[in-house]
Amino acid sequence: MDIEKKTIVIADDAEINRELLKLIFEDDYNVLEAANGEQTISILDEKHDEISMLLLDLIMPGKTGLEVMEHMRNNGYMEDIPVIMITGEATAESDLRAYEYGASDIIYKPFESRVIKRRAKNIMDLYEYRMHIERKLEKRTKELMASKEKLEKSNEFLINALSSVVEFRSLESGEHIKRVKYFTRMFMNYLKNYYPEYGLTKEQIDLIVNASALHDIGKIAIPDNILLKPGKLTPSEFDEMKKHTTYGCEILEKFKQDDNDFYRYCYDICRYHHERYDGNGYPDGLAGEDIPIWAQVVSIVDVYDALVSKRVYKTPYATDVAIRMIYDGECGEFSPKILNCLEMAKEVLFESSEAFSYADANNIENSIGLGEQV
Repeated sequence: MDIEKKTIVIADDAEINRELLKLIFEDDYNVLEAANGEQTISILDEKHDEISMLLLDLIMPGKTGLEVMEHMRNNGYMEDIPVIMITGEATAESDLRAYEYGASDIIYKPFESRVIKRRAKNIMDLYEYRMHIERKLEKRTKELMASKEKLEKSNEFLINALSSVVEFRSLESGEHIKRVKYFTRMFMNYLKNYYPEYGLTKEQIDLIVNASALHDIGKIAIPDNILLKPGKLTPSEFDEMKKHTTYGCEILEKFKQDDNDFYRYCYDICRYHHERYDGNGYPDGLAGEDIPIWAQVVSIVDVYDALVSKRVYKTPYATDVAIRMIYDGECGEFSPKILNCLEMAKEVLFESSEAFSYADANNIENSIGLGEQV
């Protein structure tokens, strides 16, 4: 067999037809022959990676040409091997069925050698060009995905670095952002799995988790005497502290490049993570489902972590005490769905209170099994 030549298969139960077609193609192609459907399938199974075209008789003993194409379709051969159906009994119905099964062309007996040779070459060239384009597209897609992944990692690094500035100013441990992201992913996965009405996807959750790191970015603009005050804030100081929600949005606005989903999640979380389900939150007094669900999640996550963490103005509460305080409404009202997620998360929260002491959130996620299965 000449390895420089393309290989075609001629499948026809009439020997004279095979010989005639062989004479037409043998100077330019390696030719394999099959006298029935079973032989054709055997050749395809053994040599499908080498075959550039199949000339296939419609009516053959045993398996018909349509059954051969059904086998090709089931095994993924049709994507790479064009089929020219050969028939001497042309009807509109048989032609339609051949095309429905995936035939690239139909040629009727008796053959006109120059026509069939040209049509076969055109189809093979077309398939070869399509495969070339698909390979280029696949390569380019892989390159774009790699570039996207690299950009996402860079963006995540910058987000974490920026959010850590807030923690540094607040004299916090530096772990608050990691815990907020960790718990946000946990709650978002519960919502995705148990409340499909929100239509959450893994891709959305990944963006929301990263956006959650910026929930307190507005605290950069809060004066030290208020941000670091160890005692209770005065009403006027508290009014200033509450402005961190809108200050954060102003900061985001200055860096906005376009109104994409990630920007929307960042903005909503910055502005609304202190809103409450009964409308008694700030800055806009939103209530119920008017509060974006991602802001509702970061809200309860932020409250929980604030309760169990040591701050300049308080000692940490035990996990069970913090959960009870949230249930009792001591930290504002949350939606029944969010509280149900808290109920489902109780065991993980107890485990993480020990594991987080306060280790890397990625390691904890692996050790206690947090992820899509939540």
